[in-house]
Parts: sequence; structure tokens; C-alpha cells
Amino acid sequence: MGFMIFVSVLLLLVIVTLFSGIKSVPQGYEWTQERFGKFQRTLKPGLNLIIPYIDRIGRRVNMMEQVLDVPSQEVITRDNALVTVDGVVFYQILDAAKASYEVGNLQQAILNLTMTNIRTVMGSMDLDELLSNRDQINARLLAVVDEATEPWGVKVTRIEVKDIKPPADLVASMARQMKAEREKRANILDAEGFRQAAILKAEGEKQAAVLSAEGARQAAFLEAEARERSAQAEAAATRMVSEAIAAGNVQAINYFIAQRYLDALKDFATSPNQKTFILPMEATSILGSLQGIAAVAEEAFGKKK
Repeated sequence: MGFMIFVSVLLLLVIVTLFSGIKSVPQGYEWTQERFGKFQRTLKPGLNLIIPYIDRIGRRVNMMEQVLDVPSQEVITRDNALVTVDGVVFYQILDAAKASYEVGNLQQAILNLTMTNIRTVMGSMDLDELLSNRDQINARLLAVVDEATEPWGVKVTRIEVKDIKPPADLVASMARQMKAEREKRANILDAEGFRQAAILKAEGEKQAAVLSAEGARQAAFLEAEARERSAQAEAAATRMVSEAIAAGNVQAINYFIAQRYLDALKDFATSPNQKTFILPMEATSILGSLQGIAAVAEEAFGKKK
């Protein structure tokens, strides 16, 4: 009976020993193996064997990329502006042994290192640079923090500044400045529009003046040509009358005088300031002149027959 109990206890101890020597590491994690308190090796994901009662699991390290929030802190810029800044850090452990034994509290160390460098980087910049060069700030922080955490077996993949809050009075000043800048741009655009409109108007007036001058020149040319033709016709008529007189035709003289007489009457009749006029002349003279015109016409038509 006592032997059976001993065998059972021994068998149970063997089973417990075997199970204590088999370790299954989940994916995304690495465990450190310690022998008598000293680091021995790193257990990879999967099934691993250790020596029971001699070896033990030291640290269970998360090898996946992790996110660490950076709390808000106040930073004084180079131009003495006080801003409130927070951010976020993405990091991944590449060496489980270094992350476990080279630094006491890895997350706290990364957090303090990031906050310190945020104050250093942002404190060397003016407020305008701080607000407009966020990508540059992120790049500088990443370079500094990643280099500092390399001995810990950590790779900092990204550092992002989430929010930069200037004081309320600075926000109000920037709003007024932005409003003034927009009003300035609007005034410039209005002035540019007025200038362009004035240029177009002047160009139109210039074109109209050119066209008007061209029209006046053409009209003067046509008027001069009309006067020239009228003078030529008058000269031809005078020459014909002179030839008729020289030939002894008295009726031609009557025709010439009657023509001038009728032209004078026409001018009187079309005058805008004279609608009523008295003719201090005898009606027989008019009839005589008209008779001369008729005789000339009859003589001309008689010759044609």
C-alpha cells in the first residue's frame, strides 16, 4: 500500500515536472528564460523546453507595435509664447532581452524621453514655426528618441504631435491678424478689379475715338469728293452756257439765270429761320425766266428729233 502511494506521488511529480518544462509562447510575444536568476535565452513563439526547477520564465515581452499616449505639457517657445502640447508615440520591441534587462520601466522611460525632447525641440522654435512645421517637429523628435532608445532594443516607428494649443489671447490675436490679412487681400483684389476696369474702359474709349476719327476722315473724304464732283458739274454747265452764248443762243442765258433764281428760292424755302418771305419782283419776270427754260428744253428736244 505504501509502495503504491509512493509510485503515484512519483508519477505525479514526473508529470508535473514534464509540464513545467514545456512552455508554449503565443504569437506576438517572446519570453525570457532565466537560470538561477540569470538570463539564459529568449523563447520564441511556439513550443519551447526548459529544465524544470532550474530554469524559469523571466519576462513576457510584447513584440507587437504599441502605442503610448504622451500627456499634455506646457512648452515655452523661443519667442516666449506658452503653448500646451500633447502627442502619441508608436514603438516596437526588437530585442526582448534588452527591453527586459537594460531599462527598468520601458514605457515610462520612453514617455519621459519623448516629453523632454518635445520641450527641447519646440523650445528652439518660434510660435509661427511651431504651428506651420509640424512635420518637421515630428521628424526631429523621431530621430532623437529612436536613437536614444536603440540600446534598449526598441524601435520608435513614429512620433506625432496631436495638438498644439496657444493661449487664448494669442488665439484672439492670430484671429485678428488673419482677418486683417483677408481684408487686405480683398482690398487688393478690389483695387486690381478697378484698375482692370479702368484699363478696359480707357481701351474702349481709345478704340471708339479711333473709329470716330476714321469715320470723320471717311466722311470728310466723301464730302470733299462730292464738292469736287459738284464743282466739276458746275464748271461743265458754265462751259456749256458760255458756248451757247458764244453761238448766239439767248435762251441759254435765260436758262442760266432761271436756274440760279430757282436755287435761291429753294434756299429761302429750306431755311430753318425763315418760313415766310416777300418777293419784291414782278411775276412776269419769273414767267419770262421759266419761258426761257421751256424754250431751251424745246430746242434741245427738237434737235434730238
